[in-house]
Formats: sequence, C-alpha cells, structure tokens
Amino acid sequence: MIDYKLIAPKLESLQQYVTYLKSYKGRSVAELKKDYTLQGAVLRYLHLAIEASLDIGEMLISGLKLRKPEEARQIILILAEQKIITQEFGRRFAPVAGLRNILVHEYADIDIERIYDYLHRNLSDFDIFARQIAQFVKRAQ
Repeated sequence: MIDYKLIAPKLESLQQYVTYLKSYKGRSVAELKKDYTLQGAVLRYLHLAIEASLDIGEMLISGLKLRKPEEARQIILILAEQKIITQEFGRRFAPVAGLRNILVHEYADIDIERIYDYLHRNLSDFDIFARQIAQFVKRAQ
C-alpha cells in the first residue's frame, strides 16, 4: 500500500531544488568553473533533485510491490514499465541515476561542462517527472 501523503513532500522538495537550479541557469560555464560556492550549490541541489526523484520511485515500487530494482537506473525504468511514467520519458530520464553516482562517488572527477550542459538541456526532466508522478497519484487515489 502506498501512503500518498509521503510522496507529496518529496515532490515539493524536488520542485524546490529545481527552482534553485533554475536560478543558476543564467550563469556562464566559466563562472561555474571559477566560483566554487556556486559550483557546490549547483552540484548539491542537482544531487538532491536526483535523490528525491529516486526516493519517490522507490516509494512507489515498494508500495505497489513491484519487482525490486537491482540498480538505481532501474527505478526509473520500472516506473516506465508500469506506465507510472511514459516509456519514452523513462528511457530518457533513467541515466540520471548514473549522474547521481558521479556526483556522489566521483566528486573529484566531475566534468563541470557536463553539469552546465545538463543544467541547460535536461533540467526540465525533473518537472516532467514530477508532473507524471502527480498524475499517477491522482489517478490512483
């Protein structure tokens, strides 16, 4: 059984992290490379947004008693298989779990240009994820 009241705060947190990240989009890649405080904020909020997304996915998988993911990427793919999110979006969004691993485990080797690119090209994926999850929750209640 899913306690949908637990998902709402996670969605709100996700929205807040994405709002913070959007506020940094006006900065240049040079600023991001040079300003370690800015860089730290971007990396941390990106990490938190990914973690919130994966947490939401895990809550749904557990509550619906779906197959257990063997790795973080599978959380998103299972949601897509179960039509909680669209399959097309799931395939596109699943690699975010790999970015999470880089942010958490390979912090010395983070490619700031890749992070900058993600910030400008893929940030809206979190909005899409949140919207599709919210739609599923609304249908399921």
